[in-house]
Amino acid sequence: MTKPKVHVKKGDMVQVITGKDAGKRGKILSVDPEKSKVIVEGVNIAKRHTKPTQKMPQGGIVEKEAPIASSNVMIYCSKCKEPVRINKKILADGQKVRTCNQCGEQFDK
Repeated sequence: MTKPKVHVKKGDMVQVITGKDAGKRGKILSVDPEKSKVIVEGVNIAKRHTKPTQKMPQGGIVEKEAPIASSNVMIYCSKCKEPVRINKKILADGQKVRTCNQCGEQFDK
């Protein structure tokens, strides 16, 4: 069975292109390729009611990011100032890098 692929990596700057948070930008905190989901900083905030614990004796309502489908985000190019598609190029030393489809800026440094 082939391993599922996701077009983004942890630490990438992305923009949400659809859904209730469309237009928001944030950094990817984690990627789950099995379910094709990503967690983006400050996007898709869910309220979680928690019991008091030793770590959090007060308990209460905690807001945290919930996963969204990876197809709903696009990599944000800081040079183009917009979400872009990516190309994969092989450099002279054999290293594979992801580049912006419009301006050619490299995302993997």
